[in-house]
Amino acid sequence: MFQRKNKLLIELPVPEYGDKNAAAAVQELLGGKFGEMSTLNNYMYQSFNFRGKKKLKPFYDLVASITAEELGHVELVATSINLLSKNITFSGDPNIAPLQAGKDARNTYQFIATAQTALAGDSMGRAWTGDNVFNSGNLVLDLLHNFFLELGARTHKMRVYEMTDHPTAREMIGYLLVRGGVHVLAYAKAIEIITGVDVKKMLPVPDLSNSKFDYARKYEEQGLNNVLYTWSDNDYQDIRKIWKGENPETGQRLHVIDGSPKGAPMPDLDDLPEEFAPGIDPDDFQKIAKKLMENL
Repeated sequence: MFQRKNKLLIELPVPEYGDKNAAAAVQELLGGKFGEMSTLNNYMYQSFNFRGKKKLKPFYDLVASITAEELGHVELVATSINLLSKNITFSGDPNIAPLQAGKDARNTYQFIATAQTALAGDSMGRAWTGDNVFNSGNLVLDLLHNFFLELGARTHKMRVYEMTDHPTAREMIGYLLVRGGVHVLAYAKAIEIITGVDVKKMLPVPDLSNSKFDYARKYEEQGLNNVLYTWSDNDYQDIRKIWKGENPETGQRLHVIDGSPKGAPMPDLDDLPEEFAPGIDPDDFQKIAKKLMENL
């Protein structure tokens, strides 16, 4: 089971103005083939369908705990897209075309379908599909696939980072570059324990160093490149049998933290009257508030 907290993994800068085309590019990091919806659903179905959960518990614990983190990654990228959509249009009489900025956006569908919020799709408007899930039932093959999937996701993040200098997008990407690097290393260590093969030596795949990315540096200074979370107070403890030793890049000790990160405040999206969203006017709100307070 999953327990939800009303927090983001990190605090994102809330901009005065977004960037509609940056939001479109970031969609690839959400609903693209190598986006967070893919990493989430690959690991989630692998954990659901894992054979030998007791006999091979450290490997089940690894996939299951990373699944929980990926839920937070999906939420973080979606929230970034929502913030990148801020103040793109204006309120006004519908006859003056208050949504006219959407006409020239790369992702027009975002303005039509979701009131300028995240879509379950990629940067070209294609819907995410379950065909992106690989779950062979063979543990080594699935772990090797996950290693490759994380590297593909990392490559796309680096490229989108270079496409936009918007601080909201780069803050999110900097954090995920660090956390994705952790997942790459975790899957590599799991493969090495089972097979004896050090897949980290297949370079470049790409280079896991984050030193070139300004927005990643502070998260490494916080030590987030050395940590795996259990995402549970009591379960998934055996990831310690895999996540141990030293970070091969820094020589720092790897360690496991029980539970989840502290988190950061969740941004509250403003009304968009021009999108009829959320569609509750002040009079309606007063009536709803009165009803909510009845019989307390």
